[in-house]
Amino acid sequence: MNNPNLNVSINGPSVARAFADHLVERLNEKREGPFFLALSGGSTPKLLFKILADDYQEKIDWKRLHFFWGDERCVPHDDSESNYGEVKSLLFDHVPVVMSQVHAVDTTKSPEEAAKAYGELMMELLPRNADGLPILDLNMLGMGGDGHTASIFPTNMDELLTDKRICAVATHPESGQKRVTMTGPVLNASEEVAFLITGNSKTQRTAQILNNEHGAENFPVAHIKPTSGKLFWFLDLAAADEVGY
Repeated sequence: MNNPNLNVSINGPSVARAFADHLVERLNEKREGPFFLALSGGSTPKLLFKILADDYQEKIDWKRLHFFWGDERCVPHDDSESNYGEVKSLLFDHVPVVMSQVHAVDTTKSPEEAAKAYGELMMELLPRNADGLPILDLNMLGMGGDGHTASIFPTNMDELLTDKRICAVATHPESGQKRVTMTGPVLNASEEVAFLITGNSKTQRTAQILNNEHGAENFPVAHIKPTSGKLFWFLDLAAADEVGY
């Protein structure tokens, strides 16, 4: 795979803070105009949202940010499993975001209708590349222990990594839960992709993918490498323990 930019910090909170600083840097680089950011769920993002709310109130021009989600569970926004609900309680309720620029998946619709509507919304609001795909300035992603990202799992990757739609419906391979996810081409159309990965449970998979070991191609994360943008991996020492960097 293309060589990503590796950022290794001591622990989860340090990873979250490193990404927060990176977001500030990217905002400053772009200088003006809207900044399109996609968020993810997970334990490290929870740390990030709390840090942003506590320590980055004055460091970020919140009025510029448009928020999207790489994937969302098809549950009500007030459900404990809602990615949107989590960000709202940890971040949006504490900083001066423009709520009309918070673009949540409409989970009152059926999964298929929600995926179609979210794709249409992205096409309406975002700039597009030469292939007509919407471009996010920064797409924050995580990685599951099975190597999945967003809701592209090893069980559906053959379809979703090449799906021509902007968003599609994914089924969690164990719970059967329906989710709306951005497809592989859209993730790879991002100006920048940043993986936030922490913990001993991710050590082996991280090494397998970053060291390009045998079988790495069986994991969706290995196929996320922006076509014309940059790729960052923000890791803690535990996740990076077996990476040859």
